[in-house]
Order: sequence, then C-alpha cells, then structure tokens
Amino acid sequence: MNEKEKNKLSVDDIPLSKKVGIQEHHKLKAKKRAVRTVWSGFAVYGLVGWSVVMPMIGGIMLGVWLDNHYPGERSWTLMLLVTGLFIGCLNAWHWVAEENKAMHNEDRSDE
Repeated sequence: MNEKEKNKLSVDDIPLSKKVGIQEHHKLKAKKRAVRTVWSGFAVYGLVGWSVVMPMIGGIMLGVWLDNHYPGERSWTLMLLVTGLFIGCLNAWHWVAEENKAMHNEDRSDE
C-alpha cells in the first residue's frame, strides 16, 4: 500500500466519535450560515411547492384549451395535469439535489 491508500479511510474505518464530531461540525456550520426563522422555512417549502404547482397549472390550462378546441374520448386536461405533476416533481427533485450538492461542496471546501 502506498501513502495515499493509507490516508484514505473508508466510512467503516472511522471511529464513532470522529463521525459524531464531523456531523456536529456540519450542524454548527449550518446554523452559522442560515438564520433559521419560521419565514425562511416557509420560503423553502414555497419554492419546492411552486416548482411542482406551476407545471401542473400550465398543464391544466393547456389541457382545457385542447379539450375545448379538440374534444375527444379522453381528457387532455387530466393527462396534462398528471404530466405537469411528473415534470414538477422532477423539477423539485433536481432543485433539492442541486442545493444538497452545493451544501456538500461548501462543506468540503471548508475542510
């Protein structure tokens, strides 16, 4: 084994006290970064909520227009509502994943 391989520890090799210390360090740093208020929590929920709701509303509006201009056996409104929900959930998932990635990159740069 060379020196680099010796320095790299797997998660199982790290002692429990070290893991707890790392987690506590992350929590303390997060508290310093963000001023937690009720309104900031609502803001986060609002951003995720709107990222789901807006594609749904767009799908409903397009579906109603299509149902009025091109009526058929199936409801365009219902199909586009479900499509908007799916796109909105993907959008919210992508947004949350990017925020999580940015948070972890910031943590690594501090270490």
